[in-house]
Amino acid sequence: MARFVLVLRLLLAIPTTNISSLKKQKIEIALEVFETISELPTDIQKLMNKAQQARENAYAPYSHFRVGAAILMASGEITIGNNQENAAYPSGLCAERIAIFHTGALFPNEKMVAMAITARTPNQTLTEPIGSCGACRQSMAEYEQKQKSPIAVYFMGETGKIVKVASVMDLLPLGFDAKYL
Repeated sequence: MARFVLVLRLLLAIPTTNISSLKKQKIEIALEVFETISELPTDIQKLMNKAQQARENAYAPYSHFRVGAAILMASGEITIGNNQENAAYPSGLCAERIAIFHTGALFPNEKMVAMAITARTPNQTLTEPIGSCGACRQSMAEYEQKQKSPIAVYFMGETGKIVKVASVMDLLPLGFDAKYL
Protein backbone atom coordinates (compact mmCIF):
# COMPACT_ATOMS: atom_id res chain seq x y z
CA MET A 1 0.00 0.00 0.00
CA ALA A 2 1.51 3.32 -1.07
CA ARG A 3 -0.32 5.48 1.43
CA PHE A 4 1.38 8.31 3.27
CA VAL A 5 0.44 11.18 5.49
CA LEU A 6 1.27 14.71 4.40
CA VAL A 7 1.29 17.44 7.00
CA LEU A 8 0.55 21.00 5.90
CA ARG A 9 1.69 23.83 8.11
CA LEU A 10 0.17 27.27 8.16
CA LEU A 11 1.78 30.03 10.16
CA LEU A 12 -0.50 32.81 11.29
CA ALA A 13 0.70 36.22 12.26
CA ILE A 14 -1.78 37.52 14.82
CA PRO A 15 -1.20 41.07 16.07
CA THR A 16 -0.93 41.53 19.80
CA THR A 17 -1.21 44.88 21.61
CA ASN A 18 1.96 46.13 19.94
CA ILE A 19 1.49 45.91 16.17
CA SER A 20 5.26 45.60 15.68
CA SER A 21 5.36 42.36 17.66
CA LEU A 22 3.45 39.46 16.19
CA LYS A 23 2.49 36.19 17.75
CA LYS A 24 2.81 33.27 15.38
CA GLN A 25 0.60 30.23 15.67
CA LYS A 26 0.97 27.01 13.75
CA ILE A 27 -1.95 25.07 12.27
CA GLU A 28 -1.17 21.56 11.05
CA ILE A 29 -3.39 19.51 8.79
CA ALA A 30 -2.75 15.82 8.16
CA LEU A 31 -3.69 14.45 4.75
CA GLU A 32 -3.71 10.80 3.83
CA VAL A 33 -2.88 10.18 0.19
CA PHE A 34 -3.93 6.98 -1.55
CA GLU A 35 -2.40 6.15 -4.93
CA THR A 36 -5.52 4.42 -6.31
CA ILE A 37 -9.14 3.72 -5.40
CA SER A 38 -8.24 0.08 -4.73
CA GLU A 39 -6.17 1.19 -1.70
CA LEU A 40 -9.23 2.74 -0.03
CA PRO A 41 -11.24 0.81 2.56
CA THR A 42 -14.02 -1.21 0.86
CA ASP A 43 -16.85 1.05 2.06
CA ILE A 44 -15.00 4.12 0.80
CA GLN A 45 -14.30 2.45 -2.56
CA LYS A 46 -18.07 1.99 -2.90
CA LEU A 47 -18.63 5.61 -1.85
CA MET A 48 -16.13 6.92 -4.43
CA ASN A 49 -17.74 4.73 -7.11
CA LYS A 50 -21.12 6.33 -6.29
CA ALA A 51 -19.52 9.78 -6.55
CA GLN A 52 -18.09 8.84 -9.97
CA GLN A 53 -21.52 7.68 -11.14
CA ALA A 54 -23.09 10.91 -9.88
CA ARG A 55 -20.38 12.89 -11.69
CA GLU A 56 -21.41 11.39 -15.02
CA ASN A 57 -24.98 12.67 -14.51
CA ALA A 58 -23.93 16.23 -13.70
CA TYR A 59 -25.66 18.97 -15.65
CA ALA A 60 -22.69 21.00 -16.92
CA PRO A 61 -23.56 22.23 -20.44
CA TYR A 62 -21.56 25.46 -20.05
CA SER A 63 -18.33 24.62 -18.22
CA HIS A 64 -18.33 20.89 -19.04
CA PHE A 65 -16.68 20.50 -15.62
CA ARG A 66 -18.49 17.56 -14.04
CA VAL A 67 -18.38 16.97 -10.29
CA GLY A 68 -19.94 14.14 -8.31
CA ALA A 69 -20.24 13.80 -4.55
CA ALA A 70 -21.45 10.94 -2.37
CA ILE A 71 -22.08 10.90 1.38
CA LEU A 72 -21.90 7.85 3.63
CA MET A 73 -24.32 7.94 6.55
CA ALA A 74 -23.76 6.19 9.90
CA SER A 75 -26.52 3.74 8.88
CA GLY A 76 -24.58 2.75 5.74
CA GLU A 77 -26.99 4.65 3.46
CA ILE A 78 -25.32 6.58 0.63
CA THR A 79 -26.70 9.78 -0.86
CA ILE A 80 -25.35 11.59 -3.92
CA GLY A 81 -25.19 14.97 -5.59
CA ASN A 82 -23.68 16.47 -8.72
CA ASN A 83 -23.15 19.96 -10.01
CA GLN A 84 -26.11 21.62 -11.71
CA GLU A 85 -25.33 24.60 -13.91
CA ASN A 86 -27.64 27.34 -15.12
CA ALA A 87 -27.31 29.88 -17.94
CA ALA A 88 -27.43 32.51 -15.17
CA TYR A 89 -24.16 31.23 -13.66
CA PRO A 90 -24.71 32.22 -10.04
CA SER A 91 -27.92 30.17 -10.03
CA GLY A 92 -26.11 26.83 -10.37
CA LEU A 93 -24.93 24.73 -7.44
CA CYS A 94 -21.89 22.59 -6.77
CA ALA A 95 -22.10 18.84 -6.23
CA GLU A 96 -20.98 19.03 -2.60
CA ARG A 97 -23.72 21.45 -1.58
CA ILE A 98 -26.40 19.53 -3.47
CA ALA A 99 -25.28 16.30 -1.78
CA ILE A 100 -25.06 17.75 1.72
CA PHE A 101 -28.33 19.71 1.51
CA HIS A 102 -30.13 16.69 0.04
CA THR A 103 -28.75 14.47 2.80
CA GLY A 104 -29.66 16.99 5.49
CA ALA A 105 -33.22 17.15 4.14
CA LEU A 106 -33.64 13.36 3.96
CA PHE A 107 -31.83 12.43 7.19
CA PRO A 108 -31.87 15.50 9.46
CA ASN A 109 -30.90 13.58 12.61
CA GLU A 110 -28.48 11.02 11.20
CA LYS A 111 -24.72 11.44 11.19
CA MET A 112 -22.71 11.78 8.01
CA VAL A 113 -19.42 9.91 8.37
CA ALA A 114 -17.67 10.41 5.03
CA MET A 115 -17.93 12.28 1.76
CA ALA A 116 -16.29 11.40 -1.58
CA ILE A 117 -15.81 14.00 -4.32
CA THR A 118 -14.54 13.53 -7.88
CA ALA A 119 -14.31 15.77 -10.94
CA ARG A 120 -13.57 15.54 -14.65
CA THR A 121 -13.47 17.79 -17.69
CA PRO A 122 -13.18 17.02 -21.42
CA ASN A 123 -10.32 19.55 -21.69
CA GLN A 124 -7.81 17.34 -19.89
CA THR A 125 -7.54 14.25 -17.73
CA LEU A 126 -7.61 15.43 -14.12
CA THR A 127 -5.09 13.25 -12.27
CA GLU A 128 -4.66 15.49 -9.21
CA PRO A 129 -7.26 15.67 -6.43
CA ILE A 130 -9.70 18.56 -6.87
CA GLY A 131 -10.64 20.38 -3.68
CA SER A 132 -14.02 21.92 -2.92
CA CYS A 133 -14.70 25.63 -3.36
CA GLY A 134 -14.99 27.89 -0.31
CA ALA A 135 -18.81 28.01 -0.36
CA CYS A 136 -18.97 24.21 -0.34
CA ARG A 137 -16.41 23.95 2.46
CA GLN A 138 -18.46 26.38 4.54
CA SER A 139 -21.68 24.44 3.90
CA MET A 140 -19.99 21.12 4.70
CA ALA A 141 -18.53 22.60 7.90
CA GLU A 142 -22.00 23.73 9.03
CA TYR A 143 -23.27 20.14 8.96
CA GLU A 144 -20.15 18.79 10.65
CA GLN A 145 -20.60 21.33 13.45
CA LYS A 146 -24.33 20.55 13.66
CA GLN A 147 -23.71 16.85 14.21
CA LYS A 148 -20.73 17.46 16.54
CA SER A 149 -18.61 14.79 14.89
CA PRO A 150 -16.16 14.85 11.99
CA ILE A 151 -17.00 14.04 8.38
CA ALA A 152 -14.01 12.49 6.60
CA VAL A 153 -13.57 13.88 3.09
CA TYR A 154 -11.99 11.97 0.19
CA PHE A 155 -11.36 13.84 -3.04
CA MET A 156 -9.82 13.04 -6.39
CA GLY A 157 -9.76 14.14 -10.01
CA GLU A 158 -10.95 11.81 -12.74
CA THR A 159 -8.18 9.30 -12.03
CA GLY A 160 -5.10 9.08 -9.86
CA LYS A 161 -4.46 9.89 -6.24
CA ILE A 162 -7.14 10.29 -3.62
CA VAL A 163 -6.62 12.67 -0.69
CA LYS A 164 -8.36 12.13 2.63
CA VAL A 165 -8.83 14.63 5.42
CA ALA A 166 -10.27 13.37 8.70
CA SER A 167 -12.57 16.36 9.13
CA VAL A 168 -14.14 19.11 7.02
CA MET A 169 -12.54 21.59 9.42
CA ASP A 170 -9.15 20.43 8.11
CA LEU A 171 -10.21 22.02 4.81
CA LEU A 172 -11.46 25.21 6.47
CA PRO A 173 -9.20 26.24 9.33
CA LEU A 174 -10.42 29.37 11.11
CA GLY A 175 -13.88 28.83 9.64
CA PHE A 176 -16.98 30.85 10.40
CA ASP A 177 -19.73 29.35 12.55
CA ALA A 178 -22.80 30.22 14.61
CA LYS A 179 -20.81 31.32 17.65
CA TYR A 180 -20.03 34.58 15.80
CA LEU A 181 -23.71 35.45 15.27
